[in-house]
Amino acid sequence: MSEPDSVPNATPARPLNRWGIGTLSVLQLVLVVATVAALNYLAARHFTRADLSREANYTLSPATTGYLAGPALEVREAPMKWIMAFRRVSPFYERVRVLAEEYVRHSGGKIELEILDPIRAPERTKEVMTSYGLTFVRDVIIMDARGSDSPVLTTDSAGAKSLNPNVKLVTAEDMIVYTIDDQGQRRPTGFQGEDTLTARLVESIEGRPRRMLFLADKSRIDAEGENSPWKSLERTLRFQNIELAGVELAGLAEIPEDAEGVALVAPRYDLTDAEIGVLERYFNRPKAALLVLLEPGATPPKLRAFLRGYGVTPRQDVMVHRDGERLVSTVRGNFTYGNPFTKDLAGLAAIFEGTSSSLEVRENAEDLLNRKIFPVSLIVASEGFWGETKFGEGGETFDPQEDHRGPLTLAAGVTRGAAGDDRFAESTSRMVVVSNVDFLHPDNQRAENIDFLASSVNWLVGRESLAGIGPRSLGTYKMPILDAQVSFINRANLFFLPAFLIVLGGFVWSSRRA
Repeated sequence: MSEPDSVPNATPARPLNRWGIGTLSVLQLVLVVATVAALNYLAARHFTRADLSREANYTLSPATTGYLAGPALEVREAPMKWIMAFRRVSPFYERVRVLAEEYVRHSGGKIELEILDPIRAPERTKEVMTSYGLTFVRDVIIMDARGSDSPVLTTDSAGAKSLNPNVKLVTAEDMIVYTIDDQGQRRPTGFQGEDTLTARLVESIEGRPRRMLFLADKSRIDAEGENSPWKSLERTLRFQNIELAGVELAGLAEIPEDAEGVALVAPRYDLTDAEIGVLERYFNRPKAALLVLLEPGATPPKLRAFLRGYGVTPRQDVMVHRDGERLVSTVRGNFTYGNPFTKDLAGLAAIFEGTSSSLEVRENAEDLLNRKIFPVSLIVASEGFWGETKFGEGGETFDPQEDHRGPLTLAAGVTRGAAGDDRFAESTSRMVVVSNVDFLHPDNQRAENIDFLASSVNWLVGRESLAGIGPRSLGTYKMPILDAQVSFINRANLFFLPAFLIVLGGFVWSSRRA
């Protein structure tokens, strides 16, 4: 058998260059490591956070972010301390931790956060307890806004020791909303973490609550029960670090200098000339603040004349509109543009239950401008509403001779002083008038109305950075499941799922055996 012919002109195989291949592999590995390091470096410094929860539960409200970026924290030389002493097994640990980190992120370095677990770090926990004079620390946030030379504990005239006014404690219990069920059991039904944290933050920075006088002898508001309008007003203001202190106007010669504002709610009896004089002298002082909530069509004559002198006249009517054959007094309106403390609400819809009167607002009136008085509309009723002067008599229809045509104002603000001059803006006097009291009742409360009330009060006391859309409380929800569905879920968990895993394991075992 002959040998096969050799292949003519065959190119000899190139010897394998192992050094070249190794060098190229090392170079590729170095480039991959450098690329990963560069991406990590960029991602650590340039990133975007996104709250993917259904209701943005971990996103701070505009009111809170505005306060964190405002002058209250900006002027601080040293950052304030937050110590979050929460057990990791706490059902609220993760939610509170994320919220606290959001406060730190929005504070621009003015809040320092330390997170510790009392179970895993007992020595550090004991150190914190000792330094703050506490006997027990569990599921609590300590907010410390003291100055560098301020003691942790203060002693009063009686020798009793207490925490410094600039140190506040926020427990997990403070953040939970409880209700009593039909069986008389106290059950958690909501979580208001941001509300509580922001309120305590303001308290720790300011050291004491702002004091607003409530004219108890002139105001007629239901104060019976935990769900009364008075409790609603008091609770809303307390979350803004404002304390309502009841006084009798009849016994005052002057409004005290330490009062941050005055609240007059649902007045039914008229003021005397002397009492009107007290309000006049007060509102002509620098930094005066007056909150007036009126019942519809029932403004006493002398109080009405007092308000008219500042460009806001409550009318003797009720705002209504026709819905087919039905007469509706629930007012739908919108927040106006151009007002700094309602800029986050501008253009949004507002619904006020109950009854409301219209307000005549003399914007840009020459006689008021000469006195440096600037009234503005804050909420205007939607198209179709008119001011009915014979409400309740039956057969109400719009009468151009007697009734008031829209647009109608439901809430107004008044500024007295050089509000447009930055040098004197902080010394201006301010007033907010709302012709509805029913929105305070818990059954009629709406989030936008409470935000408006909170923003108005913060504007009145000169705390504009906290005005805006406020925090939202998170509720608990019950999923309605039938007994048959519960039985199916139990069978699936106890039998079908384990059986599926057993079959899958047997299939894998059989495949490997084969």
